[in-house]
Amino acid sequence: MRHSSASAPILLAAVLGGLGTVPAAHASTGPPAARAAWIKSCTDRKTDTARPCGHWRLVMRDGRTLAVRDAAVTRVGGNGERTQEEGRLAVSGDGRVIAYERAGDHRIVVRRAAGGPVTVLPESLVPKDAGTEGIAFQLSPSGDRVMVDRLDDAALMPTKVVTVATGRTVQFPGRDEYPSFSADGDEILARRHHRDNTTSMVAHRLGGGSTRRTPPQVVANAANEALAADGRTVAVFVAGNADRGKAPRLRIYDLETGELSAGVDLALNPDAEPSHMSWTAGGALTATFVPRDEHSRSAVVRVLTVDVGSGAVTRTDAYSASRTAYAYHVAGE
Repeated sequence: MRHSSASAPILLAAVLGGLGTVPAAHASTGPPAARAAWIKSCTDRKTDTARPCGHWRLVMRDGRTLAVRDAAVTRVGGNGERTQEEGRLAVSGDGRVIAYERAGDHRIVVRRAAGGPVTVLPESLVPKDAGTEGIAFQLSPSGDRVMVDRLDDAALMPTKVVTVATGRTVQFPGRDEYPSFSADGDEILARRHHRDNTTSMVAHRLGGGSTRRTPPQVVANAANEALAADGRTVAVFVAGNADRGKAPRLRIYDLETGELSAGVDLALNPDAEPSHMSWTAGGALTATFVPRDEHSRSAVVRVLTVDVGSGAVTRTDAYSASRTAYAYHVAGE
């Protein structure tokens, strides 16, 4: 998720421009899917501050823009009062499913991005004392599961993963931070901080059991990581250094053995940092970059495929989000 009003400029356009343009997939190549979702920004005349307004809109791969008319414009706090922050919404990694906070009752619902009936998730997923302001949720890559995480005091509510089709809910320790789905959605990867100032990584399997290991500092301090479908292979993005002219690096960490690859330099600007990374079910690694140039008419989102052996990157998609957006979410974020 990105707020246009709060994000600092990330000047990657000049660097990534040299990668060449890859035409977007034609609408006939697959079922309707969304690349991203955004909501418009308006100025509150009383406070002269930006606020979300209008409907959430989906940027579809076939060129359409679809309004999600029953999605909440703003979230609610524990007292049920509206806040000034945009309502919760997520797009699955494949772009085919969306989850959002429904206007009126602020329940979490799931449906196809292209439209259709909604599935209403259990009311208990939104704690009464925190409302939607106190939670965050994300979809699995295929959109078949939703993970709900408490933000303000995780000890009060464990992380919950709900299978949409059946309503089956699996709980994981609330003390684990920054949870994210694996490539096939069968595990979640999270971090756990300990009193001795160490950080461990843990992969929880939805079918039961987990794998936990304390990784080297280069992994623990990484800006981004992604868990593959095997539940053990973690791709780690190591930030570059602009002052020293060092490019970002990619390293692969094995949660079961503790083995860490030597890593490869990525063909990116030293300042480049993805908003998120993800493995595909087929084993390819992708990284999504959301540059924000204040002088541009739009925010250009680029999706790159990374060669884990050589560090080469290939741009597989590129699209623009409106400069009038208050906030936007790219698929899989």
